[in-house]
Amino acid sequence: MNAPARPPTVVIGTGPYGLATAAWLSAAGTPRRVFGEPMRCWHTNMPAGMYLKSVPAASSLSAPEPGYRLADFRAARGLGPVGDRYPIPVEEMTAYGQWFQQRRVPEVERLQVSGVAPADGLFAVTLDSGEEFLAENVVMATGQVPFAHEPAELTGRLPRDLVSHTSEHHDLTRFSGQRVAVLGGGQSALESAALLYEAGARPTVLVRAASVAFGSPPGTDRPSERPRPVRIVKPGSPLGPGWSLLACSYGGGAFHHLPQELRMRLVRQVLGPSGAWWLGNRVDGHVPVLCGRTVRSARAEDGAVCLEVMDAGRRTQVLRADHLLLATGYRVDVDRLALLAPELRREVRTFHGAPRLSPGFESSVPGLYFTGLAAAPTFGPVLRFVAGTGFAARRVARSVAAGTRTRS
Repeated sequence: MNAPARPPTVVIGTGPYGLATAAWLSAAGTPRRVFGEPMRCWHTNMPAGMYLKSVPAASSLSAPEPGYRLADFRAARGLGPVGDRYPIPVEEMTAYGQWFQQRRVPEVERLQVSGVAPADGLFAVTLDSGEEFLAENVVMATGQVPFAHEPAELTGRLPRDLVSHTSEHHDLTRFSGQRVAVLGGGQSALESAALLYEAGARPTVLVRAASVAFGSPPGTDRPSERPRPVRIVKPGSPLGPGWSLLACSYGGGAFHHLPQELRMRLVRQVLGPSGAWWLGNRVDGHVPVLCGRTVRSARAEDGAVCLEVMDAGRRTQVLRADHLLLATGYRVDVDRLALLAPELRREVRTFHGAPRLSPGFESSVPGLYFTGLAAAPTFGPVLRFVAGTGFAARRVARSVAAGTRTRS
């Protein structure tokens, strides 16, 4: 008599982390179902004309065998090799992810998971098609969009047509001719401001910090081409040159053992707010950047946004804009994952809203895994970047294949 079929492991999300996890699960022979529109968030929630901040060498999705790196995709398209001086257009990264999916994860089902609930030690999964089935494990690879942070003190009094988060926009040309106040001082704020200016809008960037920073251009196209003494002092890594970045790039397992408050601080501070080296000349002289500014309140008046802004000398002024664009980043909060049943969310142990994870990325709910940005507070800032897909996918696949369900 044949043994009953093992319920599948479900991967929810088909961005870089979901696709890499699915690839490693397949290599382990794990029964699986993978749901989502491949690279959808990259296509619909990132602005056209955007470039990646990470370099090509750190932008490949992980697969258990060779032939699926960004360089392989470029070669298949008849494009030459590129190095650290090549900013990757978001359109190229999206196409690469879709190419990876077609060749390495063809089993993707272009359906959305609408609900996950506990079911006698398994998970009851419901699709938007109406199908319901049981899963042994669920891997949450839902990306960063569900965690978009909007300061409630600013958005609570504004109608939604006057305020939005950067993650809501693919086409910024809709703001052509409008005054747009951009709140934030990192890559998202500065690049959005540059794209708005180039689209004919009139952006103004409001930054809490005393200044904004832009990275320095790479001295060479590849880290190995740098002089040996420089490489010793600042070794190369997927996150950039330097011993601290090298440790964050390859030390996720050790990062897991640090005190949780230190982990949270490092996730916020390592590679903190700054603009890419290629962005400075698109902002300087084109976009007003007001530093040392705190937005104290926001209100709607005559179809516009009125912001009360305080400077470092505690002087206030009112800034009027047609729209407030929030480049205020992302904060992991399990409670915002509405597709997880409330009773399931309550069972997930968290710290500062982020799930507590085992070394295999398993939460306190046996069989429920989190990867990508949701795992960064546990394993470090490398999980904010595509470069972390290998570390995460290997560990998740190993834990699932071993059939271990441990509590963190």
